[in-house]
Amino acid sequence: MNESEQIKETKMAEALAERYLAYAMSTIVSRSLPDVRDGLKPVHRRLLYAMNALHLDPESGFKKCARVVGDVIGKYHPHGDTAVYETMVRLAQDFAVRYPLVEGQGNFGNIDGDSAAAMRYTEARLTEVAKAIMDGLNDGTVDFRPTYSGEDIEPVIMPCAFPNLLANGSAGIAVGMATNIAPHNVGELADGLQLLIKKPDCSVDDLMKFIHGPDFPTGGEIVEPYETLLKIYQTGRGAMRVRAKWEKDELSHGMYQIIVTEIPYMVKKSELISKTAKLLLEKKLPFLADIRDESAENVRIVLEPKNRNIEPEQLMAHLFRLTDMQVNFSMNMNVLDKDGVPRVMNLKQILQAFLDHRQEVLIRRSKFRLDKINHRMEVLEGFLIAFLNLDEVIRIIREEDDPKTSLMKAFHLTEVQTEAILNMRLRSLRKLEEFQIKSEHEELAAEKEKLEALLNNEMLRWKEISSEISLMKKKFGQGTKLGKRRTVISGAPEEIEIPLEALIEREPITVILSEKGWIRSVKGHIQLDDDIKFKEGDRLQCGLQAQTTDKILMFATNGRCYTLSADKLPRGRGFGEPVRLSIDLPEEDEIISMTIFHSGEKRLVLSKKGKGFIIKEDDLLAQTRNGKIVLNLMPQDKAYLNLPVKGDTVAVIGDNRKLLIFDLSEIPEMTRGQGVFVQKYPKGVGLSDIKLFNKADGLAYPCGGGTRIETNLLGWIGHRAQIGKLPPVGFPKSNKFS
Repeated sequence: MNESEQIKETKMAEALAERYLAYAMSTIVSRSLPDVRDGLKPVHRRLLYAMNALHLDPESGFKKCARVVGDVIGKYHPHGDTAVYETMVRLAQDFAVRYPLVEGQGNFGNIDGDSAAAMRYTEARLTEVAKAIMDGLNDGTVDFRPTYSGEDIEPVIMPCAFPNLLANGSAGIAVGMATNIAPHNVGELADGLQLLIKKPDCSVDDLMKFIHGPDFPTGGEIVEPYETLLKIYQTGRGAMRVRAKWEKDELSHGMYQIIVTEIPYMVKKSELISKTAKLLLEKKLPFLADIRDESAENVRIVLEPKNRNIEPEQLMAHLFRLTDMQVNFSMNMNVLDKDGVPRVMNLKQILQAFLDHRQEVLIRRSKFRLDKINHRMEVLEGFLIAFLNLDEVIRIIREEDDPKTSLMKAFHLTEVQTEAILNMRLRSLRKLEEFQIKSEHEELAAEKEKLEALLNNEMLRWKEISSEISLMKKKFGQGTKLGKRRTVISGAPEEIEIPLEALIEREPITVILSEKGWIRSVKGHIQLDDDIKFKEGDRLQCGLQAQTTDKILMFATNGRCYTLSADKLPRGRGFGEPVRLSIDLPEEDEIISMTIFHSGEKRLVLSKKGKGFIIKEDDLLAQTRNGKIVLNLMPQDKAYLNLPVKGDTVAVIGDNRKLLIFDLSEIPEMTRGQGVFVQKYPKGVGLSDIKLFNKADGLAYPCGGGTRIETNLLGWIGHRAQIGKLPPVGFPKSNKFS
């Protein structure tokens, strides 16, 4: 067959699909997702097995990490040494793994995010937890397979007398899927497993009476209601909020500081502090004066408030919103089942898979031991025959050409018994005492009987597994330093109201609006008669002195009120920017007033045709760029005036120069509408000006370069919507009260 005949034509899409599927399955099964039975990925399993082969038990000495990594990549894991060493480092970090599987000696990194020293400088050995995971590994409990080179074998799964998947959690990103499982308290898991053994039909709700939620290595506080956590464990998916744990430290003179003692899981402390400090410099944390890191072995982050009047709960609530003092942990319990198929499991399914695995391990271990016992008992029975016929056995061995066949024929021995007798050393002959042989045989027979009963009775097996779980809890549970719960689980947090103005640095500014609609703010309070520059042909329409924390209300001729935050106004020495960039104001309309919002106060809004009403300023606030409709206008009408409600009397004058005075109580208070007529006008005439004042003080108006106060108002006093009379002699020709 020539070379051309060996080429097979394949469509590009088919070739890519085939290869990508192979890659995806390899990533999912052999790299990224843990097995539900032992909670390990292949790299973890191979690392622990290599360390076990090197006899790095908790009681033995440490060995260089480079030696371990070399064995792993040389014998079991065909990948780079960096990936293996990083895995070893993480398994040794008590802030990353709830129950470390590796005990490190040297620099293995820290919670700040600093990396570990090179593998040639660090040493490691296994922990008791890792030992429990591999307990019974050489007792026929699990299958082995050839390594990638075919020169050695490795375990397919670990026996795992420790619920590692939920105890230590797991995280990984495969192709098209991912996993993220939180660590849990092993004592609580033990209680949940015991319940599942006693009541196989129990619900996830029942299990959560014992397994309260995640238990992170770094502690912290989970702030979610029980219903949210229950749904996560019922579905295997969901998110929960994890907060830093803090306490108030009282100082002298009424001052205090906040001490953060625990931070959320997988948050690097150095990054948390640097990002918070950056927000502080950008003036986005108005409650906070300073942040310091005083950590040694334990986390200690000091937060100083701006002043003593700031509530610590408000300060922390703001930090929870803007920094990693609070993070969302997304749970995704996606694992490989015993058949290697990826599945999202709930809490009960994961625990049941662990128990089923322990049942299988117990059966295989019992059968393995039973085979050993049967073999030994067979040998002992042969030894007893040899002891009773020792002289004849020796003669046959010395004189016969084929002693094996002769022994088997003479004493009806099996091949196993004969081989054992022939391989016996001479020094063992003195030990061949009938009593000792029979005693060992009886002990083995008793053990055999128990094992056979265990294999034939499922209830006994569950009882044995329950006993193993109790021992595991005693060794690693809440009663130990390692097993004590670290994460507090609270209900839904109380929502703390943070005033919007408190989030802005309070600074004095002057807001300037030009007639052509250009708006800007200038730092500090300046006089509006100063030399303020405008574009050519433009000039000041209105201005006001405000604070950056203020809200600016802008009333337009279309009857809408718009709201702008003072801190969002364009700053600098330029001309600002068109106000229409900030609000959706139609081209045919314009701003007629600009005021500072004061909650609780009231304003009088009027149209050119003299219709209006009183409205609370809180009802003028708009939430969108479109503004808020306040005054419903009749055809050919427009909004005209917007002034604060002060006094008890209204003075109104129309374009026809008729003055009317009446009680303020005659104008209704509304939230929206056309309102009522304040004065009656003939066709083509409208409102000119209006003034609110106290009747007892008299009506003041400009007159002859000064101010005149008219106290005798009887001739103009009437009721709303009347025509009125000509004003007093000397009233301004402009028909304006000011």
